Amino acid sequence: MFYDVVVVGGGPAGSSAASSIVKNGLSVLLIDKSEFPREKCCGDGLTTMALRLSEELGLDILGLDNLEIVDKAVIHFPSGRKEVFPLPEKGLFAAIVPRAEYDLALIELARELEVDVRLGHKFSSINFDGERTFLDIEGMGEVETSFVVAADGAWSPVRRSLNLGEDQPRGEWLAFRQYISGVEPDRNDLHVWFEKDLLPGYAWSFPLPDGKANVGFGVLKSKHPSASEIAQLARDLLDRESIFGTLGGDIKLEGRQTAWPIPARINSQRLTSRSVIFVGDAAASTDVLTGEGIGQALLTGILAGEAIKSGRDQKTVTSLYEKSVRSHLLADHRMSVALQAVLAHPAGAEKALRLASLNQWSRRNFARWMFEDYPRALLFTPKRWKKGVFGSEGPYNRKLNL
Repeated sequence: MFYDVVVVGGGPAGSSAASSIVKNGLSVLLIDKSEFPREKCCGDGLTTMALRLSEELGLDILGLDNLEIVDKAVIHFPSGRKEVFPLPEKGLFAAIVPRAEYDLALIELARELEVDVRLGHKFSSINFDGERTFLDIEGMGEVETSFVVAADGAWSPVRRSLNLGEDQPRGEWLAFRQYISGVEPDRNDLHVWFEKDLLPGYAWSFPLPDGKANVGFGVLKSKHPSASEIAQLARDLLDRESIFGTLGGDIKLEGRQTAWPIPARINSQRLTSRSVIFVGDAAASTDVLTGEGIGQALLTGILAGEAIKSGRDQKTVTSLYEKSVRSHLLADHRMSVALQAVLAHPAGAEKALRLASLNQWSRRNFARWMFEDYPRALLFTPKRWKKGVFGSEGPYNRKLNL
Protein backbone atom coordinates (compact mmCIF):
# COMPACT_ATOMS: atom_id res chain seq x y z
CA MET A 1 0.00 0.00 0.00
CA PHE A 2 1.51 3.33 -1.08
CA TYR A 3 0.59 6.95 -0.34
CA ASP A 4 2.49 10.03 -1.42
CA VAL A 5 2.23 11.35 2.13
CA VAL A 6 1.27 9.83 5.48
CA VAL A 7 0.18 12.23 8.21
CA VAL A 8 0.44 10.91 11.76
CA GLY A 9 -1.95 12.82 14.02
CA GLY A 10 -5.36 14.31 13.30
CA GLY A 11 -5.23 17.57 15.27
CA PRO A 12 -5.09 21.01 13.61
CA ALA A 13 -1.48 20.56 12.43
CA GLY A 14 -2.13 17.18 10.83
CA SER A 15 -5.49 18.07 9.33
CA SER A 16 -4.21 21.32 7.83
CA ALA A 17 -1.20 19.54 6.32
CA ALA A 18 -3.36 16.78 4.85
CA SER A 19 -5.90 19.21 3.40
CA SER A 20 -3.17 21.40 1.91
CA ILE A 21 -1.36 18.48 0.28
CA VAL A 22 -4.36 16.64 -1.16
CA LYS A 23 -5.52 19.78 -3.00
CA ASN A 24 -2.47 19.33 -5.23
CA GLY A 25 -3.54 15.90 -6.37
CA LEU A 26 -1.28 13.85 -4.10
CA SER A 27 -2.56 10.79 -2.23
CA VAL A 28 -2.67 11.36 1.53
CA LEU A 29 -3.30 8.99 4.41
CA LEU A 30 -4.10 10.57 7.79
CA ILE A 31 -4.07 8.34 10.85
CA ASP A 32 -4.82 9.02 14.50
CA LYS A 33 -4.91 6.60 17.41
CA SER A 34 -8.13 8.21 18.69
CA GLU A 35 -11.65 8.27 17.35
CA PHE A 36 -13.13 11.70 16.71
CA PRO A 37 -14.68 13.67 18.28
CA ARG A 38 -12.22 13.28 21.12
CA GLU A 39 -11.56 15.36 24.19
CA LYS A 40 -8.55 17.66 23.93
CA CYS A 41 -7.21 19.63 26.86
CA CYS A 42 -7.00 23.20 25.62
CA GLY A 43 -8.15 26.73 26.27
CA ASP A 44 -10.43 26.45 23.19
CA GLY A 45 -9.52 29.96 22.03
CA LEU A 46 -9.01 30.76 18.35
CA THR A 47 -6.85 33.77 17.56
CA THR A 48 -7.18 35.87 14.42
CA MET A 49 -4.30 33.94 12.86
CA ALA A 50 -6.03 30.63 13.58
CA LEU A 51 -9.27 31.98 12.13
CA ARG A 52 -7.57 33.34 9.01
CA LEU A 53 -5.87 30.01 8.36
CA SER A 54 -9.12 28.12 9.04
CA GLU A 55 -10.83 30.25 6.41
CA GLU A 56 -7.90 29.72 4.01
CA LEU A 57 -8.33 25.96 4.39
CA GLY A 58 -12.04 26.25 3.59
CA LEU A 59 -13.47 25.52 7.04
CA ASP A 60 -16.98 26.90 7.64
CA ILE A 61 -16.38 27.77 11.28
CA LEU A 62 -19.58 29.81 11.54
CA GLY A 63 -21.55 26.58 11.19
CA LEU A 64 -20.14 25.05 14.38
CA ASP A 65 -22.78 24.56 17.08
CA ASN A 66 -20.84 25.83 20.09
CA LEU A 67 -18.93 28.69 18.51
CA GLU A 68 -18.82 31.83 20.66
CA ILE A 69 -17.74 34.98 18.84
CA VAL A 70 -15.67 37.43 20.89
CA ASP A 71 -15.63 41.19 20.25
CA LYS A 72 -13.53 42.38 23.19
CA ALA A 73 -11.10 41.26 25.86
CA VAL A 74 -11.30 42.36 29.49
CA ILE A 75 -7.74 42.63 30.81
CA HIS A 76 -7.05 42.55 34.55
CA PHE A 77 -3.76 44.23 35.49
CA PRO A 78 -1.43 42.99 38.26
CA SER A 79 -2.58 45.98 40.37
CA GLY A 80 -6.23 44.94 40.06
CA ARG A 81 -7.06 47.61 37.50
CA LYS A 82 -9.40 46.43 34.73
CA GLU A 83 -9.63 47.70 31.15
CA VAL A 84 -11.66 46.66 28.12
CA PHE A 85 -9.76 46.16 24.86
CA PRO A 86 -12.18 46.11 21.90
CA LEU A 87 -11.60 44.18 18.70
CA PRO A 88 -12.38 45.61 15.25
CA GLU A 89 -15.92 45.23 13.97
CA LYS A 90 -15.31 44.05 10.39
CA GLY A 91 -14.81 40.32 10.53
CA LEU A 92 -14.06 37.69 13.14
CA PHE A 93 -10.97 38.43 15.24
CA ALA A 94 -11.38 35.99 18.14
CA ALA A 95 -13.65 33.06 18.92
CA ILE A 96 -14.05 30.19 21.35
CA VAL A 97 -15.08 26.68 20.33
CA PRO A 98 -14.48 23.36 22.13
CA ARG A 99 -11.53 21.55 20.60
CA ALA A 100 -13.51 18.33 20.25
CA GLU A 101 -15.84 20.17 17.86
CA TYR A 102 -13.18 22.21 16.05
CA ASP A 103 -10.83 19.27 15.46
CA LEU A 104 -13.70 17.11 14.19
CA ALA A 105 -14.66 19.85 11.71
CA LEU A 106 -11.08 19.91 10.38
CA ILE A 107 -11.08 16.10 10.05
CA GLU A 108 -14.38 16.21 8.17
CA LEU A 109 -12.98 18.89 5.86
CA ALA A 110 -9.99 16.65 5.10
CA ARG A 111 -12.37 13.80 4.30
CA GLU A 112 -14.39 16.04 1.97
CA LEU A 113 -11.16 16.83 0.12
CA GLU A 114 -10.58 13.06 -0.26
CA VAL A 115 -7.87 12.54 2.30
CA ASP A 116 -7.94 8.87 3.37
CA VAL A 117 -8.70 9.36 7.08
CA ARG A 118 -8.23 6.31 9.30
CA LEU A 119 -9.12 6.94 12.94
CA GLY A 120 -8.37 4.45 15.69
CA HIS A 121 -5.12 3.40 13.99
CA LYS A 122 -1.89 3.82 15.94
CA PHE A 123 1.59 4.46 14.55
CA SER A 124 3.97 1.62 15.53
CA SER A 125 7.31 2.11 13.79
CA ILE A 126 9.18 3.66 10.89
CA ASN A 127 11.91 2.25 8.64
CA PHE A 128 13.89 3.59 5.69
CA ASP A 129 15.34 2.06 2.55
CA GLY A 130 17.12 4.79 0.64
CA GLU A 131 14.46 7.31 -0.44
CA ARG A 132 11.70 4.89 0.48
CA THR A 133 9.92 5.14 3.84
CA PHE A 134 7.84 2.42 5.48
CA LEU A 135 5.44 2.82 8.39
CA ASP A 136 3.95 0.03 10.44
CA ILE A 137 0.43 1.03 11.45
CA GLU A 138 -1.74 -0.98 13.81
CA GLY A 139 -4.73 -2.37 11.95
CA MET A 140 -3.27 -1.53 8.54
CA GLY A 141 0.12 -3.21 8.42
CA GLU A 142 3.00 -1.79 6.40
CA VAL A 143 2.46 1.40 4.39
CA GLU A 144 5.02 2.90 2.01
CA THR A 145 5.25 6.65 1.50
CA SER A 146 7.49 9.40 0.18
CA PHE A 147 6.98 11.77 3.12
CA VAL A 148 5.75 11.57 6.69
CA VAL A 149 4.20 14.55 8.46
CA ALA A 150 4.54 13.96 12.19
CA ALA A 151 1.68 15.87 13.82
CA ASP A 152 1.59 13.61 16.85
CA GLY A 153 1.99 16.10 19.69
CA ALA A 154 4.46 16.96 22.40
CA TRP A 155 5.19 13.27 23.08
CA SER A 156 5.57 12.51 19.33
CA PRO A 157 5.93 8.73 18.98
CA VAL A 158 7.39 9.31 15.50
CA ARG A 159 10.15 11.51 16.93
CA ARG A 160 10.93 8.97 19.66
CA SER A 161 11.11 6.13 17.13
CA LEU A 162 13.79 7.99 15.16
CA ASN A 163 16.25 8.02 18.10
CA LEU A 164 17.42 11.55 17.38
CA GLY A 165 19.44 11.75 20.57
CA GLU A 166 17.27 14.50 22.01
CA ASP A 167 16.63 14.91 25.72
CA GLN A 168 14.20 17.79 26.00
CA PRO A 169 11.37 18.69 28.36
CA ARG A 170 7.81 18.00 27.23
CA GLY A 171 6.87 21.63 27.58
CA GLU A 172 8.19 25.02 28.61
CA TRP A 173 4.71 25.89 29.87
CA LEU A 174 2.16 23.96 31.92
CA ALA A 175 -1.52 24.80 31.56
CA PHE A 176 -4.66 23.79 33.46
CA ARG A 177 -8.25 23.94 32.27
CA GLN A 178 -11.64 23.65 33.97
CA TYR A 179 -15.07 23.96 32.37
CA ILE A 180 -17.67 25.81 34.41
CA SER A 181 -21.36 26.68 34.05
CA GLY A 182 -23.69 29.19 35.65
CA VAL A 183 -21.86 32.32 34.53
CA GLU A 184 -24.26 35.26 34.25
CA PRO A 185 -24.60 36.65 30.69
CA ASP A 186 -23.29 40.10 31.62
CA ARG A 187 -20.20 38.55 33.23
CA ASN A 188 -19.34 35.99 30.56
CA ASP A 189 -16.78 37.97 28.56
CA LEU A 190 -13.28 36.95 27.56
CA HIS A 191 -11.20 37.74 30.65
CA VAL A 192 -7.42 37.60 31.08
CA TRP A 193 -5.89 38.05 34.54
CA PHE A 194 -2.21 38.93 34.86
CA GLU A 195 -1.93 37.74 38.47
CA LYS A 196 1.35 38.61 40.18
CA ASP A 197 2.16 35.04 41.19
CA LEU A 198 1.48 33.64 37.70
CA LEU A 199 3.62 36.04 35.66
CA PRO A 200 4.74 35.85 32.93
CA GLY A 201 1.79 33.49 32.73
CA TYR A 202 -1.85 34.41 33.16
CA ALA A 203 -5.31 33.10 34.00
CA TRP A 204 -8.23 33.17 31.60
CA SER A 205 -11.97 32.73 31.29
CA PHE A 206 -13.12 32.12 27.72
CA PRO A 207 -16.91 32.30 27.16
CA LEU A 208 -18.96 29.48 25.68
CA PRO A 209 -22.70 29.38 24.92
CA ASP A 210 -25.38 28.90 27.59
CA GLY A 211 -23.48 30.44 30.49
CA LYS A 212 -20.52 28.08 30.21
CA ALA A 213 -16.85 29.03 30.12
CA ASN A 214 -13.38 27.54 29.82
CA VAL A 215 -11.37 28.74 32.82
CA GLY A 216 -7.69 28.03 33.34
CA PHE A 217 -4.17 29.32 33.64
CA GLY A 218 -0.73 28.78 32.18
CA VAL A 219 2.61 29.20 33.91
CA LEU A 220 6.19 29.06 32.75
CA LYS A 221 7.67 25.95 34.35
CA SER A 222 11.06 27.57 34.91
CA LYS A 223 9.34 30.14 37.15
CA HIS A 224 7.38 27.48 39.04
CA PRO A 225 9.67 24.44 39.25
CA SER A 226 7.79 22.76 42.10
CA ALA A 227 5.07 20.38 40.91
CA SER A 228 3.30 20.64 44.27
CA GLU A 229 3.28 24.45 44.01
CA ILE A 230 1.71 24.36 40.55
CA ALA A 231 -0.86 21.80 41.70
CA GLN A 232 -1.83 24.08 44.58
CA LEU A 233 -2.25 26.99 42.17
CA ALA A 234 -4.63 24.83 40.15
CA ARG A 235 -6.69 23.78 43.17
CA ASP A 236 -7.08 27.35 44.37
CA LEU A 237 -7.67 29.06 41.02
CA LEU A 238 -11.41 29.60 41.29
CA ASP A 239 -11.11 30.65 44.94
CA ARG A 240 -9.26 33.82 43.95
CA GLU A 241 -11.38 36.86 44.69
CA SER A 242 -10.31 38.48 41.42
CA ILE A 243 -11.77 35.52 39.51
CA PHE A 244 -14.89 34.46 41.41
CA GLY A 245 -15.70 38.13 42.00
CA THR A 246 -15.70 38.59 38.24
CA LEU A 247 -17.55 35.42 37.21
CA GLY A 248 -20.05 35.37 40.09
CA GLY A 249 -20.72 33.06 43.01
CA ASP A 250 -23.16 30.70 41.27
CA ILE A 251 -20.67 28.97 39.00
CA LYS A 252 -20.51 25.17 38.98
CA LEU A 253 -17.70 22.89 37.93
CA GLU A 254 -18.26 20.81 34.80
CA GLY A 255 -16.14 17.66 34.55
CA ARG A 256 -12.64 17.42 35.91
CA GLN A 257 -9.72 19.80 35.81
CA THR A 258 -7.11 18.75 33.26
CA ALA A 259 -3.52 19.76 32.55
CA TRP A 260 -1.16 19.63 29.60
CA PRO A 261 2.44 20.61 28.74
CA ILE A 262 3.06 23.28 26.11
CA PRO A 263 6.30 22.96 24.08
CA ALA A 264 7.58 26.35 22.88
CA ARG A 265 11.10 26.13 21.47
CA ILE A 266 10.73 26.50 17.71
CA ASN A 267 14.16 28.18 17.71
CA SER A 268 15.96 25.01 18.80
CA GLN A 269 13.69 22.08 17.95
CA ARG A 270 14.74 19.78 15.15
CA LEU A 271 12.11 20.16 12.43
CA THR A 272 12.93 17.35 9.99
CA SER A 273 14.68 13.99 9.76
CA ARG A 274 15.10 12.29 6.39
CA SER A 275 11.56 12.09 4.96
CA VAL A 276 9.88 13.18 8.21
CA ILE A 277 8.55 16.71 8.80
CA PHE A 278 7.49 17.70 12.32
CA VAL A 279 4.58 20.13 12.74
CA GLY A 280 2.52 21.61 15.58
CA ASP A 281 3.49 20.51 19.08
CA ALA A 282 5.83 17.90 17.58
CA ALA A 283 7.78 20.91 16.26
CA ALA A 284 7.37 22.79 19.58
CA SER A 285 5.82 25.63 17.60
CA THR A 286 3.68 27.19 20.35
CA ASP A 287 4.10 30.90 21.00
CA VAL A 288 6.41 31.19 24.02
CA LEU A 289 4.76 34.44 25.17
CA THR A 290 1.11 33.37 25.31
CA GLY A 291 1.10 29.58 25.11
CA GLU A 292 -1.14 29.83 22.02
CA GLY A 293 -0.61 26.90 19.69
CA ILE A 294 -3.58 26.37 17.37
CA GLY A 295 -2.60 29.08 14.90
CA GLN A 296 1.00 27.87 14.91
CA ALA A 297 -0.16 24.27 14.41
CA LEU A 298 -2.24 25.26 11.39
CA LEU A 299 0.61 27.35 9.99
CA THR A 300 3.28 24.65 10.29
CA GLY A 301 0.88 22.10 8.77
CA ILE A 302 0.22 24.39 5.80
CA LEU A 303 3.93 25.15 5.39
CA ALA A 304 4.68 21.41 5.38
CA GLY A 305 2.05 20.96 2.71
CA GLU A 306 3.48 23.75 0.58
CA ALA A 307 6.99 22.31 0.83
CA ILE A 308 5.82 18.83 -0.18
CA LYS A 309 3.76 20.21 -3.06
CA SER A 310 6.98 21.51 -4.61
CA GLY A 311 7.37 17.94 -5.86
CA ARG A 312 11.10 17.72 -5.26
CA ASP A 313 13.45 15.31 -3.50
CA GLN A 314 13.49 14.81 0.27
CA LYS A 315 16.44 17.07 0.98
CA THR A 316 14.99 19.97 -1.02
CA VAL A 317 11.53 19.60 0.53
CA THR A 318 12.76 19.43 4.11
CA SER A 319 15.14 22.34 3.53
CA LEU A 320 12.29 24.41 2.08
CA TYR A 321 10.08 23.62 5.08
CA GLU A 322 12.78 24.57 7.59
CA LYS A 323 13.43 27.83 5.75
CA SER A 324 9.70 28.65 5.68
CA VAL A 325 9.27 28.00 9.41
CA ARG A 326 12.26 30.19 10.25
CA SER A 327 10.87 32.97 8.04
CA HIS A 328 7.40 32.86 9.61
CA LEU A 329 8.11 32.10 13.27
CA LEU A 330 11.71 32.64 14.37
CA ALA A 331 11.71 36.45 14.64
CA ASP A 332 8.40 36.33 16.49
CA HIS A 333 9.78 33.72 18.90
CA ARG A 334 12.72 35.96 19.71
CA MET A 335 10.40 38.93 20.25
CA SER A 336 8.19 36.83 22.52
CA VAL A 337 11.19 35.80 24.61
CA ALA A 338 12.18 39.47 25.02
CA LEU A 339 8.65 40.50 26.00
CA GLN A 340 8.39 37.57 28.35
CA ALA A 341 11.26 39.04 30.39
CA VAL A 342 9.27 42.27 30.77
CA LEU A 343 6.03 40.53 31.73
CA ALA A 344 7.78 38.31 34.28
CA HIS A 345 7.74 41.20 36.78
CA PRO A 346 4.54 42.86 38.09
CA ALA A 347 5.92 46.37 37.52
CA GLY A 348 6.89 45.56 33.93
CA ALA A 349 3.55 43.92 33.16
CA GLU A 350 1.65 46.81 34.75
CA LYS A 351 3.56 49.43 32.76
CA ALA A 352 3.19 47.55 29.48
CA LEU A 353 -0.57 47.16 29.94
CA ARG A 354 -1.00 50.81 30.93
CA LEU A 355 0.85 51.88 27.78
CA ALA A 356 -1.36 49.60 25.71
CA SER A 357 -4.49 51.16 27.21
CA LEU A 358 -3.55 54.81 26.60
CA ASN A 359 -6.24 55.45 23.99
CA GLN A 360 -8.80 53.73 21.78
CA TRP A 361 -6.32 53.19 18.92
CA SER A 362 -3.72 51.59 21.18
CA ARG A 363 -6.33 49.37 22.86
CA ARG A 364 -7.76 48.12 19.60
CA ASN A 365 -4.37 47.43 18.07
CA PHE A 366 -3.04 45.82 21.23
CA ALA A 367 -6.04 43.49 21.12
CA ARG A 368 -5.31 42.70 17.46
CA TRP A 369 -1.64 42.10 18.27
CA MET A 370 -2.54 39.92 21.28
CA PHE A 371 -4.81 37.80 19.09
CA GLU A 372 -2.06 37.39 16.47
CA ASP A 373 -3.63 39.43 13.69
CA TYR A 374 -0.13 40.51 12.76
CA PRO A 375 3.26 39.07 13.68
CA ARG A 376 4.81 39.66 17.11
CA ALA A 377 7.94 41.18 15.54
CA LEU A 378 6.25 43.08 12.72
CA LEU A 379 8.01 46.39 13.45
CA PHE A 380 11.41 44.69 13.29
CA THR A 381 10.74 42.69 10.12
CA PRO A 382 10.02 45.28 7.38
CA LYS A 383 9.78 42.66 4.66
CA ARG A 384 6.51 41.53 6.26
CA TRP A 385 4.93 44.97 6.15
CA LYS A 386 2.03 45.41 3.78
CA LYS A 387 -0.48 48.11 3.00
CA GLY A 388 -3.38 48.23 5.44
CA VAL A 389 -1.78 45.91 8.00
CA PHE A 390 -3.23 47.97 10.86
CA GLY A 391 -6.70 48.18 9.37
CA SER A 392 -7.44 44.99 7.46
CA GLU A 393 -10.80 43.31 7.97
CA GLY A 394 -11.00 40.07 9.91
CA PRO A 395 -11.61 36.60 8.49
CA TYR A 396 -15.13 35.43 7.64
CA ASN A 397 -16.24 39.05 7.16
CA ARG A 398 -18.18 38.29 3.98
CA LYS A 399 -20.13 35.48 5.63
CA LEU A 400 -20.81 37.56 8.73
CA ASN A 401 -22.29 40.29 6.51
CA LEU A 402 -24.58 37.93 4.59
